[in-house]
Formats: sequence, structure tokens, C-alpha cells
Amino acid sequence: MPNTALITGASSGLGAEFARYHARRGGDLIITARRKEALEALKAEIEERDGVTVHVISCDLGAPGGAERLYDEVKALGERIEVLINNAGFGGHGLHTERPLEAELKMIELNVTALVTLTHKIGADMVAAGGGRILQVGSTAGFMPGPQQAVYFATKAFVGSYSQAIDHELRKKGVTVTVLAPGYVETEFAKTADLEGTGLVKGGGKSAASVAKIGYDGMRRGELVVFNEGRLKFLLGWVTPFLPRRAVLKMVDGMQTK
Repeated sequence: MPNTALITGASSGLGAEFARYHARRGGDLIITARRKEALEALKAEIEERDGVTVHVISCDLGAPGGAERLYDEVKALGERIEVLINNAGFGGHGLHTERPLEAELKMIELNVTALVTLTHKIGADMVAAGGGRILQVGSTAGFMPGPQQAVYFATKAFVGSYSQAIDHELRKKGVTVTVLAPGYVETEFAKTADLEGTGLVKGGGKSAASVAKIGYDGMRRGELVVFNEGRLKFLLGWVTPFLPRRAVLKMVDGMQTK
């Protein structure tokens, strides 16, 4: 497989668009998510249109040990991964103490533990092979605390900090790590996270295809952090950090109130 990419959360949204974009560039794929039927449909679409090879691995990365099982199945294929796109993740609306603890912990398992596991294992393989590129799907949520999505915002803050540090460690070894930090994207995320009806969603978002292209291209250039909108980059870099913390908390809370 030349230029093979492993993409998590590939059954819909950003993950599916990453897969389509990589395939259009001639790359083969290993796509994974829980929904096997959706993955098989994407495989058929891509293989017919782009003439590349697509492997499907159905896996629940949010389950304990899920990432290790995925890695073992990927290794069993005997293919070298040149591109890793850690896209799988989910959010959840509501007050932290009123949400089921199990749901909050599973969010951490998927958004953080699985991402770290795959980055560690596949990153080490990339170093041994002499190079590779990793794209971590973070969020603008990672740049501030998030009342009514406290755990989700915190997981994305972890992704941003962790990934930038790993890039610094691995860049000299030929492996780059890029964080994609988009604003709201029109995917299944809002429905799954119960965010419909909030101010965040009412204003609409960017298309998954446009955001995936920006993130993928930034990864290929070896950029450290990629925003899909210049306005967001300015606000998060030059406005939000200088606002009083209570003001930021109130602003985010308002955006996520129904």
C-alpha cells in the first residue's frame, strides 16, 4: 500500500471526508469506526471512484482496550501507516454532575486515551520507518473552558497540548504532528452531543469537506496548529486570552444554553 492512511471515526462527517480526500490523492486507506455498514459503503464508493485499496476495521475505540485491539488488527494487515488521522471523538451537552458519569468517562476514553494510545504506538512505528504524519482533530473548544460541555472542552485542551509537545519530540525524527482546531462543523456531532437548539449551532457551521481539506493540507505542510477560519485564529490568539476568565466562562455558557 503506497501512502496508506489510518483514519478513525471514518463512518461519517470529517472522518469520511478525510478518507475521500486522501483517496483522491492516490492514497490507500484503513478506515475504522463502530458502524461497519457505513464503512463498507464508504469503501465501495472510494474504491470504485479512485481505484485505491480500502481496508475496513469495525472497532469501538471508546471501549477499554479498543485502541490496542485496533492497533493489533492494523499490524496484522502487514501494512506501513504513513498517515494517522485521529478523528474519532464525541461531546455531550449538560451540567457535568447531571450527566451520567459513565458517558463522561467514555468520552475521555475515546477523545484522549484512544488518541494517546494510537499516537504512541503508530508514532513509534513511524519513527522506526523514518517518517510519517499525524493529524489530531482537536477543536477551538480546546482553547477555553466549556460550561455545559466541561469534559469535552477539557479533552480537546489535552489534545492540543499533548499533540504540540509530541510534534516537538518527533519532528527531528521525521514525524510531524498537526492539530486541526475547527469551529462548528456541520456533521452529526451536534445531534449526538445534544447541542441542537444552542446558540453555537443556530449560526450554522462550515462543511465537513472544506474543513477536512484544510486540516489535511496543513498536515501535509507539517503545520503545528491549523484553524479553518482566520477569524477564529485571531479571536483565540489575540482576544480570548486577555479577557477575564469569568467573562469567558459566561460567554461559552451562553453559547451552549438552549
